[in-house]
Amino acid sequence: GSTVVKCHVYDRAAAVRGSSYRKVESLYPHPGWVELDPEVLWSQFIGVIKEAVQAAGLHMRQIAGLGISTQRGTFITWHKRTGKPFHNFISWQDLRSAELVNSWNNSLLLKVIHVIFTVLHFLTGNDRYLAPSFLTFSTHQASMKLSWVFKNIHEAEEAAKKNNCCFGTVDTWLLYRLTKGSVYATDYSNASSTGIFEPFMKCWNPTLCNLLSIPVSIYPPVRDTSFNFGSTDSEIFGVPIPIMAMVADQQSAMFGECCFHPGDVKLTMGTGGFWNVNTGEHLFASRGSLYPLIGWKIGEEVVYLTEGSIADVGTAIKWALDIELFTNVDETAEMAQRTADSQGVCFIPGFQVSGDDPYLCASFMGLKPSTNRNHLVRAILESVAFRNKLLYDVIVKKVHIPLRTIRADGGVSNNSFVMQMTSDLINKKIEKPANAEMSSLGAAFLAGLASGFWTDKKQLKKLRRIEAVFEPRKDSEEYRPAMDAWLQAMKHSPHW
Repeated sequence: GSTVVKCHVYDRAAAVRGSSYRKVESLYPHPGWVELDPEVLWSQFIGVIKEAVQAAGLHMRQIAGLGISTQRGTFITWHKRTGKPFHNFISWQDLRSAELVNSWNNSLLLKVIHVIFTVLHFLTGNDRYLAPSFLTFSTHQASMKLSWVFKNIHEAEEAAKKNNCCFGTVDTWLLYRLTKGSVYATDYSNASSTGIFEPFMKCWNPTLCNLLSIPVSIYPPVRDTSFNFGSTDSEIFGVPIPIMAMVADQQSAMFGECCFHPGDVKLTMGTGGFWNVNTGEHLFASRGSLYPLIGWKIGEEVVYLTEGSIADVGTAIKWALDIELFTNVDETAEMAQRTADSQGVCFIPGFQVSGDDPYLCASFMGLKPSTNRNHLVRAILESVAFRNKLLYDVIVKKVHIPLRTIRADGGVSNNSFVMQMTSDLINKKIEKPANAEMSSLGAAFLAGLASGFWTDKKQLKKLRRIEAVFEPRKDSEEYRPAMDAWLQAMKHSPHW
């Protein structure tokens, strides 16, 4: 993940038998740059697996299979022959491509592309032409940063010319290292999260690569999500362990929540917030804040998702903890409930880079001499619920599928204030599972299906454990004055 490397060992009842975690060590070599050292990440990854298996009281030979769920958009390039990286992992949070993104998004060429594909979509009615008709670039995606690599790192450019350059997201790099270079691949969920993969055609996008001067030869083959990718080299763990699934973290959480049917919704509230809707075999492209993805591919089954995201969910709460607004995250819900409202204080998120406004900063508005910690904490938590409401309304408007169950996970889903307020605002029931670690459970489920550890999705559904159900208690109109004030504050904040 973005903040921790975790390993969980699951038994047949999907209960955690042992676990281990270490903090991800991000590097900031220049302002706005965010990197990960591949060797440090590798040693942490191997370390947590060994520790988790030991904590479970098991031997490596008792492990049926390994599933790997990874953060998305973070990538590395390396030399095909030597395996030596050309640079550190460039994180999805990295801003080095901000100027490139802005110049492309404002370019005449992109406007021409929009017109061409709008006309094609109008003439054919084929949704395949819809996404390019409003294509915009974001600093979160790998595409522009990869273009930056080939413009600025001479060795990578030279190796690519000789067909000696490999590109990989975190999953691909780990698979390559685990198999001592004998397996080079990614899966459909990770590929579709890069912004360089064509989800309709299910292939790397040659048009986009030509546009950005990225050689198509650098990309790994794309495999099913639940699939036998090969086994770890026996020197690493003492015995070979089958690698049976690779999956992007949000898609993995969706699978872990058993959101298998069209209209099922998953809300992950971790470092950021992610709303994912299962759209079945239909890929919904939408202008603005929703993004089409491949959820997973298992044999002939391809499941598509529509995703909307919000920044600064867990990040804002962690910052408030770091500056000692409270001593324990668990007390924030109680602090927010102690006061009837935030007394007009509004929290404007902006710790994480926004695709629309990469220079946005976080801020409080409406501070008064009477403002206390409870008001500040409540304002932060309210901003999460308000943004959940805005994104939910966009989903209802744009995704033409009746929404079924809404299931929440991630650390912030443990906050009863945020959960209840979100339920009130959207006027929907929200289920929270007993296990909030859905990304790892999803990877385990996918690996278990591929290895025969579990037989089918029906069996997985029976393993689900619901800890709490939040049902609407208040009319959403009761929040209208506070939400209007927050929306007004948001209008005043851009480009600050």
